[in-house]
Amino acid sequence: MHPAALPPDALLADVQEMHTRRSGPGGQHRNKVQTAVVLVHRPTGIAAEAGERRSQAENRRVALGRLRLTLALEHRTPASTTPSARWQARVRGGQLAVSVDHPDYPALVAEALDRLQAHALDMPATAAALGVSATQLLKLFKKTPAAWTTLNRLRVGMGLPVLK
Repeated sequence: MHPAALPPDALLADVQEMHTRRSGPGGQHRNKVQTAVVLVHRPTGIAAEAGERRSQAENRRVALGRLRLTLALEHRTPASTTPSARWQARVRGGQLAVSVDHPDYPALVAEALDRLQAHALDMPATAAALGVSATQLLKLFKKTPAAWTTLNRLRVGMGLPVLK
């Protein structure tokens, strides 16, 4: 299973958490208290941080979301032969329904990227294997600039043109 697809508690078990102070708006509370959170995924070394909130718990939640997306974009695992139950639950009538803010979004991006790598970045073949159209697959990546950039970086690495 891809680390981005793990439940929060299981993912946090593989994470080293550090706390620090960050400058910026927030007054004395922010400048005196270590509310910024840095999470490092031990198996991959991938890190994410958040420090814009005044609460350490809020920053941990935000950093965990960022870590899951970064893992989805930077860490590849072998693709399964069939779409996951999570993916199938999100496909309705050939449409992929997921918000960028939903906890499933990073796991779906990871699954799509793993499958794309297995199909040499062939969008139509990958989309068909996942039960969606190529347009729906592209829309998944267009939801966040980081996902779109990662897809285009992979395409350039394979000698394919950049998508606009």
